[in-house]
Amino acid sequence: MDVPYLIRAATPGDAAALLAIYAPFVEATVVSFETQVPSVQEFSARVDKAAGGWAWLLAESAGRCIGYAYASSHRERAAYQWSVETSAYVAPDWHRRGIGRQLYLELFAALVKRGYCNAYAGIALPNEASIALHRAVGFEAVGIFKAVGRKFDRWHDVSWWQRRLQDQPPAAPGEP
Repeated sequence: MDVPYLIRAATPGDAAALLAIYAPFVEATVVSFETQVPSVQEFSARVDKAAGGWAWLLAESAGRCIGYAYASSHRERAAYQWSVETSAYVAPDWHRRGIGRQLYLELFAALVKRGYCNAYAGIALPNEASIALHRAVGFEAVGIFKAVGRKFDRWHDVSWWQRRLQDQPPAAPGEP
């Protein structure tokens, strides 16, 4: 029997629990291209920034953080303002229970409410589990950046994915 979980907005106070999930991905995999685990203070600032402009959600069960998904700026130029980059991480003992999928679906709903139109995700290759998750929530592959990141003394390719959230941003005041 699956244990119930809930999804809620993350707060800067959740940073240590979120970082406990993220740190192993930094230390032992190329899933993240960070090479040093950020401090709790840095992670707290990331949560605060994402929650203010985009969204950061976490899944928890019995008070334990078991996964999270967030959005951030796709690019800084003004023309990109309706596009976001997304990521999702789930604790290994909670994989294959639909948590990543549900986090992403709720994240997309929050992003649509904020007016965003496009979500992008980069997946370091190989990573069949992440590719399957992104396909399951409606992302489509759009290309591969070859040898774009270097970690553990090797070059790594990144597959880029796109998902339409909505066709048009909200009308600006005074627009029809």
